[in-house]
Amino acid sequence: MRQPELEKRFLPFAKKMSDESIPPLIIDTFKFYYGKLLSGERGFISRDDIVPVGKDEIADLETLDRFTEQGVRALKEAVIIKLNGGLGTSMGLSRAKSLIKVKDGYNFLDIIARQILSLRRQHGTDIPLVLMNSFNTDEDSTKFLERYPELSSDIPLSFLQHKFPKILKQDLSPAVWPMDPDLEWNPPGHGDIYCALITSGMLDKLIMSGYKYAFISNSDNLGGTMNVAALGYLVSKDFPFMMEVAEKTKADIKGGHIARLRQTGGLVLREIAQCPEEEIEEFQDIQVYRYFNTNNIWVNLVFLKDQLKEAGNILKLPVIVNPKRINPKDDSSPEVYQIETAMGSAISIFERAAAIKVPKTRFTPVKRCQDLLALMSDCYMMTEDSRVIQNPDRRLGAIKIDLDDRYYRKIDQLQERFPHGVPSLVDCKSLKVEGNICFERGIMIKGDVTITNPLSKRVSIPEGAVIDKDLLFD
Repeated sequence: MRQPELEKRFLPFAKKMSDESIPPLIIDTFKFYYGKLLSGERGFISRDDIVPVGKDEIADLETLDRFTEQGVRALKEAVIIKLNGGLGTSMGLSRAKSLIKVKDGYNFLDIIARQILSLRRQHGTDIPLVLMNSFNTDEDSTKFLERYPELSSDIPLSFLQHKFPKILKQDLSPAVWPMDPDLEWNPPGHGDIYCALITSGMLDKLIMSGYKYAFISNSDNLGGTMNVAALGYLVSKDFPFMMEVAEKTKADIKGGHIARLRQTGGLVLREIAQCPEEEIEEFQDIQVYRYFNTNNIWVNLVFLKDQLKEAGNILKLPVIVNPKRINPKDDSSPEVYQIETAMGSAISIFERAAAIKVPKTRFTPVKRCQDLLALMSDCYMMTEDSRVIQNPDRRLGAIKIDLDDRYYRKIDQLQERFPHGVPSLVDCKSLKVEGNICFERGIMIKGDVTITNPLSKRVSIPEGAVIDKDLLFD
């Protein structure tokens, strides 16, 4: 793409973003990715570009206890950043997802705050909590955390991520949707964190205040807690960037995986949207690509600032071109491209970036109502220091739950059908629910169970029922 042509095509995007008071750095960043799109790049990473990561190529967190002492010493230079921009729209919400109650009457932010305060008491440190919010979540989230005044530190509690304009697939012009102009924009993915740290002034504030290391994780992943052995390993090896990965199971086949670049031998993250269609089956083969990204990331902030300065504050992360409808709920609305980047894709940008294998207990995200149901159940318990762990009485590994989207996709639907709380699932290996079914108080479900209601009317499972085999209403 010739520069004059790019400048001409980008002009309406520049005006649209400027009118929204989007910082010049973000406009330039979007322009870089838009130029890639105009040149025909779709962000695909093929098997010809990569090789799988072998079993013994990365360190295992469970063998790194010897780095704990160094990690404890480094806590005074560490900060915890939570990605908190999600609204939970896929679960029928229109406010911050982190405000959903998930365990013992507490929501995500409650539990995160309690985890931080417990960590401070345990180690005698004032490690800060910082949220990367969206414009939609900032007010609700910061207001909620006012109930934890002891969280305040020398660092602001939050900074804001940005937004990108959607691109009309037909002619690559700015997408327009007068019925709801907010739908003309999309979140730029959590890869935006690096630019947002710059434009908000947060990166400079952290470094000037003596903070050198950041642990970053999603607010809906309560398993993503500060681990001092991992911090010690990062510090000892002087890594600029480290990604936590876990071994894939069949439940993780859509998650982005790590691989090595054939050309350089460095690590790379490949998301499913970056996989050519003809390679999807191989992408999902857990024997080929063994490790998926948990989105628990460790970053040396001084290295990050130097890298950004060298790159003119644009890291040029691998682009993800996501085809969508401008209104995701209207299949007749125009097709658009959403330009996104992944935070973890910086693993291919930093020299000497590393990955570390962690247990699945550090990855318990809530993306759908069935994830929420599992977390709310007695399969999990909350410790005195507010960590959410698998119930020691459970001997069956992670539970698999499959709920009928027609009746359980949204939070209010879930609450309506579990009015008295979640059945006991501690002895349940898998649960599948098909049809419109209400669960009364004190129910126990054991083993592998499918509960089916083919009728048009709602049915109820009575109070105190014990279900240890498939159940069919007729």
